[in-house]
Amino acid sequence: MVERQLRRRGIGDERVLEAMATVPRDRFVPDSERRRSYNDSALPIGYGQTISQPWIVAAICEALALEGDERVLEIGTGSGYSACVLSRLAREVVTIERIPELAAEAREVLAELGVTNVEVVVGDGSAGLPERAPFEGTAVHATAPNAPASLLEQLSVGGRLVVPIASDGADILTVYTRTSEEVDPRTGTGLERRNLGPVRFVPLIGREGFGEGRDGGWLL
Repeated sequence: MVERQLRRRGIGDERVLEAMATVPRDRFVPDSERRRSYNDSALPIGYGQTISQPWIVAAICEALALEGDERVLEIGTGSGYSACVLSRLAREVVTIERIPELAAEAREVLAELGVTNVEVVVGDGSAGLPERAPFEGTAVHATAPNAPASLLEQLSVGGRLVVPIASDGADILTVYTRTSEEVDPRTGTGLERRNLGPVRFVPLIGREGFGEGRDGGWLL
């Protein structure tokens, strides 16, 4: 998986590659899907949700440019796989899932694997966790209409938000870097933006995403 799906497709961060190599992806998929655990594709995990293909997880982790001492916020826990990868790359991970059953299952698998630096929270991830801010990195595993203002405001200076942004015909995986204490998401003041390319995610459901009436959920 690491050599054929990740390195060959441009993932070059050795810390990310090592984390992807050490996390047992097969522990985060249903028994019926385990023979396909390491395929370069998304797989169903129940509740109408999926675990993303390995390259997507690696690309998001690489874009965060983590060095190991960061506090990271993740929006969309899903199976817990990405949170487990992030646990190898950051000091602390707080991950938010809106489906309680998935959150419970993720906690169980992470505990079985001995992961102690990930906290799983149930709630509306689109608004982040202001009481735990600032975060040096935030990863969003669902498409937003725009970069959620709360998530940008909860970044530390130098911190990065990686989020797919909905556009005509494709979702664009986008990296926002906070460059100053003063930040205005409406005008882009205090932010740098970089596009990584087209991806496909389900909608971000919540106060600063798409409305609850829209079909969607977390994809990770």
